[in-house]
Amino acid sequence: MKKAINWIDEYLEEVLLVAALAAMALIMGVQVFCRYVLGASLSWSEELTRYIFIWAGFLSVSYCTKKCISIKIEQFVALFPKRGKAMFKVVNHTFELILFLYLIPFAWKYLMSAVANGQTSPAMGIPMYYVQAAPLVGFILSAIRVLQRWIAEFNSVRRKGGE
Repeated sequence: MKKAINWIDEYLEEVLLVAALAAMALIMGVQVFCRYVLGASLSWSEELTRYIFIWAGFLSVSYCTKKCISIKIEQFVALFPKRGKAMFKVVNHTFELILFLYLIPFAWKYLMSAVANGQTSPAMGIPMYYVQAAPLVGFILSAIRVLQRWIAEFNSVRRKGGE
């Protein structure tokens, strides 16, 4: 069980993002083949690709948070000693965590309004709340990843001799 949890912690976003990219490429490849070789277009392919892209966008926020890939002021942070860098990152992660925790209730309301509305997608007829769940899942995963980074940096600040 612990191995599975560690694997999910390590690879969840990567696997989902690679699967999303592969699915988008495959779907659009089939669409191009059908349109130009068979002379018939698929009515659902662009819609599904768009929805997968939306999910990938929100999952990528969590992935970038986990890997600490973001727009940064590297030159400024590089001026600090190791412990100072960690302290700066703790402050940064605190603001990030506040942001994602602030956004989660709005994403929840957005999802619940979609559930109540009962709207379905035009071409495929799937409930739109499947698509509109992406912000909520992305923000929750991002908050978890920021919290993980915050704990790691906080422990680095607390260590003695961290200079």
